[in-house]
Amino acid sequence: MALIRINFMAASLHRTVPLMVCLPTDKLVPDEQGVPRPIQGPFATLYLLHGILGSEVDWISGTRIQRWADERNLAVVMPAGENSFYTDHPWSGETYSQFIGQELIDFTRRTFPLSHQRDQTFIGGLSMGGYGALYNGLKFHDTFGAIVSLSAGLNVRPGMEKLPAKPQWFAETVAYQHGVFGPDLAAAGHSELNLQVLVTNLLAAHVVLPAIFMAIGDQDGLKSANDEFDHFLTTKKVSHEYLVGSGAHEWDFWDRYLLKALNWLPLTNQAPVLILGILKLIDGLLQSFCVQIIKKYINLKARCPKG
Repeated sequence: MALIRINFMAASLHRTVPLMVCLPTDKLVPDEQGVPRPIQGPFATLYLLHGILGSEVDWISGTRIQRWADERNLAVVMPAGENSFYTDHPWSGETYSQFIGQELIDFTRRTFPLSHQRDQTFIGGLSMGGYGALYNGLKFHDTFGAIVSLSAGLNVRPGMEKLPAKPQWFAETVAYQHGVFGPDLAAAGHSELNLQVLVTNLLAAHVVLPAIFMAIGDQDGLKSANDEFDHFLTTKKVSHEYLVGSGAHEWDFWDRYLLKALNWLPLTNQAPVLILGILKLIDGLLQSFCVQIIKKYINLKARCPKG
């Protein structure tokens, strides 16, 4: 599994953006003659978004994604998203949602042998990135076939303008909230930044929603908001998977539930490719063995006296 670091100019963000890519193009599988050859794309792709205070290297350092992607012949793209919540910020000129749902997809598909099929293009994230995966996965529903959300920060809701009088950290400040969700937080809570509003509008338009996988730790402070969204999806009869497991807002939980999410994804180009190569190798070995037996039999017959 190749691990690639890239810096590219993102027009939607007006600057160079770093990203990490796991790509199985250096993986070898036997061909019909049993000769190891590089595996061929296009590859199913998972776009993974980090959480607040994170970076493009978080998933590599915090989970076993590289190994698991290798086992599944899965390409993984991990962009830097700053502390943006992966929404558009027209007031600052930085359109993170456009970057995630359009520009990043276009750039990586032009650069690497990635699948262009919706059913083999997925988006996932944790915490802030869990929200970003849900929001952009739903918004760009024609691009993404499945969404993975771990411990999502579902902060956009009615009443979100009521911020603490004494913020405990920067994410609770007026400056940060306005910078991410806009100067009118009351309006944002009733806009499509609110996932319940977004889903309701998409259902009214008869949109086929991506498959949704959600997970949260039973000791996570964000559990109640995730429980509420699960209840909303159930009420709206939106098919989804929601798991509550042992753990808090921590990498141990995300590592375990990332594996569950990968097993849930509808991957079609993983084990069969390797199995087919192995079967072809076995077939080649058996044919070679049979040829050797026949040759030995012919030689034995030739040595035996006639009569």
